[in-house]
Formats: sequence, C-alpha cells, structure tokens
Amino acid sequence: MTGLDWRATLRGRGYRLTPQRELILQAVDVLGHATPDEVLSEVRKHSTAVNQSTVYRTLEVLEELGLVRHAHLSERAPTYHSVRDREHFHLVCRNCQRVISVDPEVLAPLLAHLREELAFEADVGHLTVFGICTECEPTP
Repeated sequence: MTGLDWRATLRGRGYRLTPQRELILQAVDVLGHATPDEVLSEVRKHSTAVNQSTVYRTLEVLEELGLVRHAHLSERAPTYHSVRDREHFHLVCRNCQRVISVDPEVLAPLLAHLREELAFEADVGHLTVFGICTECEPTP
C-alpha cells in the first residue's frame, strides 16, 4: 500500500489526516514491529506534541481501518506492524527474542485443513509461534 493509499483510506472513512496520525504511521513503518511505547519514542524524535493516549487511540483507529495489525510477541504490550508489505505471521525465539516474519503460505496445508474440516478461518496476522531459534539451540 502506498502512502497515498493510507491517506485516501483515512479520508474515505471520514477521518482527518492529522500530523499526529502521519507521524504514528511513519513510526510503525520505520520500526517494523513496535509496542505503543516504542512508537511514542520514535514519534517524539520528530514532535513532542504527541502523548501516549494519542498513540494508543491512533493505533486502534489505524487497526480498525486495516492499516496496521497487532500481534502479541511477548508478555509486554501488543506489537504493531504495518500491513503495507504483506500479510505474515511471527516466530519468536524465547531466548534471544528474535522475531521472524513468515509468509502465510507456509501454513497453507494447515489453513486448508482448518477451513475444510473444521469450518474455521484462521487469522494468520495475529499468529505468533514461540520457540527457540537454531542460533540459540544448544549443540549436542
């Protein structure tokens, strides 16, 4: 999705394009995966006129509009990421906290089974799989 697309999405749904919304969306893009507090820190590099409640409210609006998504990548606050690139799910190493974005096609057989056998449509964008990456696994 290009910058013009998200601007059009906001306006098309009756939302004003405010400098704060633009800064917050840009911060999510720059950070990749970020908690609201991390977004606020990034935004404050450019403007001190944005407070924590503005970040939380704006992230909720942007998610309702389909411009960002959140996932739970730790026990901390939800982590937001842009949907401009592609849909993906996450692998998180419990040891080093490395986050790996994975294309949902990897799950195609599982998603098909859930759909066909259980009449269930999985929301892959919120999926997080925790484990240990190969760099952290002890060698035998």
